[in-house]
Amino acid sequence: MELAHSLLLNEEAYNQLGEFQKAEFVFEWLRFLEKLLPATSRADIRENQKKLVEQLTSLLNKSPGPPTRRLVAKNLAVLYSTGDTFSVYQTIDKCNELIRSKDDSPSYLPTKLAAVVCLGYLYKKLGRILGNSFTDTVGNVLKAMKNAESQGRYEIMLSLQNILNGLGAAAIPCHRDIYKAARSCLTDRSMAVRCAAAKCLLELQNEAVFMWSTDLDSVVTLCFKSFEGSNYDVRLAVSKLLGTVLARAVTSKQTTASTRQNFRRISLEEAMELLGTGFLRGSCGFLRASGDMLKGTSSVSRDVRVGVTQAYVVFVSTLGGQWLERNFSAFLSHILDLVSQSHPKAIQTQMDAICCRRCISFILRATVGGLLGEKAQIAAAKEICQAIWKLKKVVDAAMSDSNLETRITTTDVTASQHVLVCTLQELGSLIHGLGTTAAPLLQDSSTGILEAVISVILHPSISVRLTAAWCLRCIAIALPSYVSLLLDRCIERLSVLKSSPEAVTGYSFAVAALLGAVKLCPLGIPHGKGKVIMTVAEDLLCSASQNSRISLQRTQAGWLLIAALMTLGPAVVQHHLPRMLLLWKCIFPLSPKDLEMEKTRGDSFTWQVTLEGRAGALCAIKSFVSHCAGLLTDEVVQRLLPPLPSAVDLLTQLSSIYKLYGNSLKTSSIVYRHKLYELLAVLPPKTYEGSFSAVLRELVADLTVPDSQIDASTFLLPPLCHANDLLLLGPLLQETDHRFIEEQLLLGNSTAGGSLEYDPYSVYEKVAKGDSVPKPLPPMLSVISAAAHLFGVIFSHVAESQRLQVLEQLLDSIKQAKGSRQQIVQLNVVSAFSTSLKHLASCKGSLGPEEVRRPALTLVMGALESNNQLLRCAAAECLARLAQVVSDSAFTAGLAQVSFDKLKSARDVVSRTGHSLALGCLYRYLGGIGSTQHLNACVGILYTLSQDSTSPDVQAWALHSLSLIVDLAGPLFHVHVEPTLSLVLMLLLTVPPAYTEVHQSLGRCLNALITALGPELQGSSTTVSALRTSCLLGCAVMQDNPDCLVQAQAISCLQQLHMFAPRHVNLSSLVSCLCVNLCSSYLLLRRAVVACLRQLVQREAAEVSEYAVALVKESREDFTPDVNIREIGLEGALLGLLDKELDQRLCQDIKETLSHMLTSMAVEKLSFWLKLCKDVLAASADFNTVASVDTTQEEETAKADDASILTSTSDERSHPFSNPRWSTRVFAAECVCKIISQCENADSAHFDITLAQERKQRDSRDDFLVLHLADLIRMAFMAATDHSDQLRLSGLQTLLIVVRKFAAVPEPEFPGHVILEQYQANVGAALRPAFAPETPPDVTAKACQVCSAWIASGVVSDLNDLRRVHQLLVSSLVKAQAGKEAQSQQYNESTSTMEILAVLKAWAEVYIVAVEKQKNLSDAHNHSLKIVNSTEESYRDTASSASGLLDLVQADLGTLSKLWLAALQDFALLTLPSEYASQLPAEGGTFYTAETIENARPHYYNSWALILYATALWLTSTGFIVVDPDEGVTNLSRPVTPTTMCQDSSSRPLVKSPEDVNTDRFHLILGISVEFLCSPRSDAAMENIIACLRALQALFDVPWPRSKIGGDQELGVELLNVLHRLILTRESPDTQLAALEVVRLILFAAQEHVKEKRRSAEVDDGAAEKETLPEFGEGKDTGGLVPGKSLVFATLELCVCILVRQLPQLNPKLTCSPSVQSGKHLLLSEDGSRLVSAALVILSDVPAICSPEGSVSVLPTILYLIIGVLKETAVKLRDGQLPLTVAASLQALKGLLSSPMARAEKSRAAWTDLLRSALVTVLDCWDQADGLLQELDEISLLTAVTVFIMSTSPEVTTIECLQKRCIEKFKLTLDSKDPSVSTGPVIRIFLLTAY
Repeated sequence: MELAHSLLLNEEAYNQLGEFQKAEFVFEWLRFLEKLLPATSRADIRENQKKLVEQLTSLLNKSPGPPTRRLVAKNLAVLYSTGDTFSVYQTIDKCNELIRSKDDSPSYLPTKLAAVVCLGYLYKKLGRILGNSFTDTVGNVLKAMKNAESQGRYEIMLSLQNILNGLGAAAIPCHRDIYKAARSCLTDRSMAVRCAAAKCLLELQNEAVFMWSTDLDSVVTLCFKSFEGSNYDVRLAVSKLLGTVLARAVTSKQTTASTRQNFRRISLEEAMELLGTGFLRGSCGFLRASGDMLKGTSSVSRDVRVGVTQAYVVFVSTLGGQWLERNFSAFLSHILDLVSQSHPKAIQTQMDAICCRRCISFILRATVGGLLGEKAQIAAAKEICQAIWKLKKVVDAAMSDSNLETRITTTDVTASQHVLVCTLQELGSLIHGLGTTAAPLLQDSSTGILEAVISVILHPSISVRLTAAWCLRCIAIALPSYVSLLLDRCIERLSVLKSSPEAVTGYSFAVAALLGAVKLCPLGIPHGKGKVIMTVAEDLLCSASQNSRISLQRTQAGWLLIAALMTLGPAVVQHHLPRMLLLWKCIFPLSPKDLEMEKTRGDSFTWQVTLEGRAGALCAIKSFVSHCAGLLTDEVVQRLLPPLPSAVDLLTQLSSIYKLYGNSLKTSSIVYRHKLYELLAVLPPKTYEGSFSAVLRELVADLTVPDSQIDASTFLLPPLCHANDLLLLGPLLQETDHRFIEEQLLLGNSTAGGSLEYDPYSVYEKVAKGDSVPKPLPPMLSVISAAAHLFGVIFSHVAESQRLQVLEQLLDSIKQAKGSRQQIVQLNVVSAFSTSLKHLASCKGSLGPEEVRRPALTLVMGALESNNQLLRCAAAECLARLAQVVSDSAFTAGLAQVSFDKLKSARDVVSRTGHSLALGCLYRYLGGIGSTQHLNACVGILYTLSQDSTSPDVQAWALHSLSLIVDLAGPLFHVHVEPTLSLVLMLLLTVPPAYTEVHQSLGRCLNALITALGPELQGSSTTVSALRTSCLLGCAVMQDNPDCLVQAQAISCLQQLHMFAPRHVNLSSLVSCLCVNLCSSYLLLRRAVVACLRQLVQREAAEVSEYAVALVKESREDFTPDVNIREIGLEGALLGLLDKELDQRLCQDIKETLSHMLTSMAVEKLSFWLKLCKDVLAASADFNTVASVDTTQEEETAKADDASILTSTSDERSHPFSNPRWSTRVFAAECVCKIISQCENADSAHFDITLAQERKQRDSRDDFLVLHLADLIRMAFMAATDHSDQLRLSGLQTLLIVVRKFAAVPEPEFPGHVILEQYQANVGAALRPAFAPETPPDVTAKACQVCSAWIASGVVSDLNDLRRVHQLLVSSLVKAQAGKEAQSQQYNESTSTMEILAVLKAWAEVYIVAVEKQKNLSDAHNHSLKIVNSTEESYRDTASSASGLLDLVQADLGTLSKLWLAALQDFALLTLPSEYASQLPAEGGTFYTAETIENARPHYYNSWALILYATALWLTSTGFIVVDPDEGVTNLSRPVTPTTMCQDSSSRPLVKSPEDVNTDRFHLILGISVEFLCSPRSDAAMENIIACLRALQALFDVPWPRSKIGGDQELGVELLNVLHRLILTRESPDTQLAALEVVRLILFAAQEHVKEKRRSAEVDDGAAEKETLPEFGEGKDTGGLVPGKSLVFATLELCVCILVRQLPQLNPKLTCSPSVQSGKHLLLSEDGSRLVSAALVILSDVPAICSPEGSVSVLPTILYLIIGVLKETAVKLRDGQLPLTVAASLQALKGLLSSPMARAEKSRAAWTDLLRSALVTVLDCWDQADGLLQELDEISLLTAVTVFIMSTSPEVTTIECLQKRCIEKFKLTLDSKDPSVSTGPVIRIFLLTAY
């Protein structure tokens, strides 16, 4: 292939190749030429032009395939445009000659087509240069079209499009002729030709004025005709044409009216009327025809209606968002008029009405939801609300008519229902999208949105009542503060109006819908609401029989409320479970005899009520099982079971009841069936084993004798097909932007789509993914769907013998059915059987013996040859599941053989497609293909089928199957890779582009091949290189394909290639392709683009971004992205796309892509990223700060200026983001936080203004975050004060991060001040709204966190300034004091817990900081006094601010301390294990209620640690001496203690001594700490652990708690063991240091205790003999220490753990190992040194708590460790400093040697011996290997010797041999040449002895 890379075709190499290789070679050369020509100099081109033209034109005669002919044409055009043009006419003549040729043979066709394509591209590129030659060319081409076949017509249309594009206005003479030709093609039988004609006409309308003036009517009619029988691509292309032409007609009148006399003016109303005609009458009647021309009642075909719907959207999108804002009123009334009573034909049946409503909803969603910004959406919502009020008046007038007869037949009422459904749905969706930004809209009383929606809840039509309920649900989810309010209002109306049937159903729907919304509102509703609703439901059910007129409604409403109540989850439901189970038990007869008696009584009405009630009960239990699985204990299941047999009995009797009472029971009985099937499917099958046979009989009857003749395949089968296989069935089954309306076309004209009124119980259920409203199917279909699902469950649990009977029965029923009915039965049966195989596979069951397999196989094989494509697809998947369940290789081989035989003999398309797919699927669930023989056979057959050019379907299915086999065969397929790749390439180069399904399958094949090759593609061998080139070639062909889904395949193939062989993918051209398609109208193409970008930016973000911008700057004509990359870069384009995109998956991918780009580039392009975020956040700031939506005067003038320009692009230039949605703004705020964290990891200069300014002056390109602080604050402020609660939370989080990161940055211009100080007004203003009474608790809680961070940061030193923010916390504290009593009735009680705890935590943080500052200051002051008289003034300044902060808190400390203790008490109760649940207080704690205990738990976990620390500090500051001045007056002001809490005043003990109070508090703090530190969860925050340890430090800082821990040795040992475990499991140095400090304090407490005991013993026994004194301290008189009981042992264990982890050489076991014995000294990190030092301090204190004998036991260990540390770390440092560990070990040594134990009688001798040995060890350090000598610090060792001499008794060192060695060392040092060595020791020794 390298030989193809030359300017001229290498003919020598070309001629040596085979036929197919030639095609590949030519294509590669043409690709290379396309890139080379623009880069080649004009002189070189002219030199070679003649030869090049010859070579290119000669290719025309060689039957080039579609991609090749397109490249030949492109290259010729570029060649002439850059070189000389004199021979171009010859080329044109040659092409025309080829087209005129009379040769009609198929082999000559490619040459003709190539000539047509060539002409198109030549005229497109050269345009008017070619003079008037175009008239002949166009004439010739049009003449050729008369007898051209579909491929010819397709290419001619595209060529004419190119000719028109190139010539522009010059082509006017030919416009009419082209128009005529395109008209006929627009209704061609080939869909590809229709698409091409639509593109041609779209190009034509740019210049052909007649199309949107005089001939507008006929163009519109023509488009309607084109929609008849169209496919998705045609509808997309023709709707674009129709919408654009009409938009042009509306906007272009001013410019051309004066110049043309025959111009027909057309108004907006007329344009919409034209579209409306198509929507209402289709393509049959002439446009302005009167109604009587339309005879009969034939409804409009759905494809026309769907096409027109898409045209409406194109029409409005072309005119743009601003136009829609201005004309929304007219547009809305026209759209709603389409489903109003003025056009009864459109809505004559329920099915038509549902379809029309869907179309209207789609138009409104796509325009209002997609084009308008939030401000305009709010205005639109007001308009829609006005429309609802108007309709409401009409209905009221009709309903108030006193004549009952006319009242019922009033058409107004029934006709208005569809308009109301559409408006309510759109209003709901609008507010749902706006979220809390819609708050001002709902508060606006002049609009009265809530009143409007609630008023139509009483509408006579059930669909309106349901939609109004759904609309309320949307409002509740968007604005959680309204949930409780709306619930109360609806419950109140329901109680008042319970004698009105409409009110009972309407308000019960509303309550149910609102309850369904609660789980989507994180703040919930008050717990008591559940009780109210349960009472109302019971009341409705009990009173149902009192009034027969409304008994049906009351029964349905009662059960609906109970079913909806179940969605609130176990916490609420458990309180109402007994009542519900009682109702459930009572609704069914107790025995079969009672059921028989029931049958004999009653009439059709009572049966209808009974069935409704029982269906409702089944639904409630199903809801209970689905939402409250936690409550399904064995006991509850036992109580659920008794009514089930009775329910099944009734199911079996339904048909006889139905016969008795006639048709009126039909719907009720179907609904009952449906609900029973649904319930049984979610219950454990074991629970109704006894009813299996009865239920199976009914299921089989439902599946095989369906009541309806409706083909339900599109509902039943897609979930049972594999997602990959559905791609075969075209775009209708794939996800598209138009899925909502396109779905209807799948169903055929006999079925409507789902709609809310089919199942009121869906009003509280979660919506399916991608839907905005639930779409339950009609009862007929949903019963089949439920039956198929339940069949799957039961079939997999019945005995094998029964399976055989059932399968045979199903097969018989298929045989007996005739005609279309047979296919319906087969479809139902296959879907049921497929479901059962899925169940069997998931529970690892087997199908059964050979007898059962046989009928199963017959069933599947029959479906595999069905005419229904979907059924064939499902059957292939079913076959794979069958192979999986049987799991027998012989059986699987048999299945494959059946398909092989069939494919060899069959010639029909159905068999060949079905069986070829079966081969691909067969091994899908068997772990892949393991047999080469099977693989070879499959590949052979599929190769042959994929080349069957007579049937594109067979080709597509065979290639798809081949792609599956490539995946399943894995490495086995390698031998077939080359031939398969050649086959794929050959087909890509030859299959006509119109056969898109074949190209899509080829794309999947190529993708599978690339995956199979994997990383091998990086190789450099010739074979791999050839394979790689072929893959790239295949991708290039697919990229040029006109079909968007094929382009999506190409992108995902290139993505795979880039992953495996990144160096070989041209990133520049790939990025160019991605940018062009970023805004494609095809969802799957956009997804592929973003998925590819997401992968690219993980590795090469900067390159991708640069390429995108560079490509826009080059601005080639074929590169015109729809997004403004030039100004805002690819990142901005993606943000813009995120704002407009509605597909959730795509939005997630865009966010991830942007996050990756931010991570790798934000620091380098800081200003760019911050500007992007700022633009997004500021784009709607004008709307945020003002609650009302009135536009300002400036905007009015701006609007007036823009009035002349109606396109939407104009306003985007001025501002890159126009009115972004709140979700986009939230993402921008999150990006700001990520940018800060990226900068934190990058460079310290980002947080140091002096350094940043210096570096910026040095290099202006440098950029630092601190220089953008004003922007950060502004962005945080804008977000924190928005209407959207989510954005407020993000803004406060951003503010919190900014405060924490920049608090310490000094202001260089004002020494002593910090940079953040100037922003205190902004911070205060951002926080204040969060404390307003109407603010949601989660926002207030977050704001408390920011408040405490701001106060604690120390930014503001002036107390008056600080008070502003402090006041906010004080106001919250008042709320917290009220505790549970002050809970709002808006949200769940746990939200009040969250808010109170957030307040207490914030105060705790402030108090902790105030105390720490005070402590640090007094330490510093004492220190400075010691050294020298410091400047008192500066001390006073800082001291006043620190004490001022403490004074601020002090005022409220009395209240706070009680609340803190109460919170800790609650937390202690909540951490109790579940077995102690019975001991918890029945009414809950101080801040939580018993019912919401689970919801409250996380809030306590979030805040307990700081509260604990603050409480410990407070108790420390009072020294545990509590004095309450009001003690005698009242009980209230007594300190809240663990024992007094949760008790009322009567049960309290009258007096509690301070000692008891203190003990309780001490144990509360200690208990919580130990419980947490014992097993901190792996996700426990580090600050919680630190806070907990600090609390313990504070606790042991005062004498009283120390006496408690010192006096209780077991407690001390337990605490030390807990700390030991903590040190082992947490690596953080801070944690370990804090733990060691606690250890030191525990040891200190023990020392105090021992001293106290010795002192008191001496006082008591003063007169007695000294010898009789008992031994105090550990070790008693034996010296033994008991592990587990000994404090000393536990301390040593912990210290050894620390020391050995830092200095492994100290471990005697390790010192022998080679890894440690390297003889090198380890230089410890700073943290390591601090840890070792802390451990040494503790070690030196250990002997003090031992008895003399005990001290002797531990002394060797302690000496070994202290001297070991000295030996290992006494290293000379370059700066001559003393290592921290050396100083610590010398200090510890001095402390140890001065111990009284060294002189105590009982231990003196032993100590002396041990100390001498220690001295020898120190002296031996000099005599170690010479290699170490140069780095050993002699001074430190000498100091150690000095310590021995000075601190021990003379008898230790005066032994001759030791004395001699000591003197030697001193002499040696004095003689040293190094002055630092000879003088250093003397000074240091003096210092040490003095100290």
